[in-house]
Amino acid sequence: MSVERKSVVGRKQAGKARRARCGTERTKLKALHAWKLEDAKARFSEVVRRARAQGPQRVTYRGKDAVVVIAVEELKRLLPAERPRQSLVDFLQGTALAEIDIRREPDRGRDVVL
Repeated sequence: MSVERKSVVGRKQAGKARRARCGTERTKLKALHAWKLEDAKARFSEVVRRARAQGPQRVTYRGKDAVVVIAVEELKRLLPAERPRQSLVDFLQGTALAEIDIRREPDRGRDVVL
């Protein structure tokens, strides 16, 4: 099989996998409890309580999915872990810029004829 043919086949398989994954995600999203926006506003404390106890709560606006309310613990689990912060100096020294000589000659000014 030619390289070009393998590339096309690979893209088709990747597209099928992506569509299947999106379909699964949509199914999971539909499985969440759905609240109409006006109901969620009127019973917000219950939406929050259920989000913490039962899992994510879906809120719809005009019949379409709008937002999902989730507990902070779930959000922390979903977000990537925080990386330790480093100073700008440490960061720059870790790059190739550390090898560049940025010293300059002292500037004595210029002679001005008046």
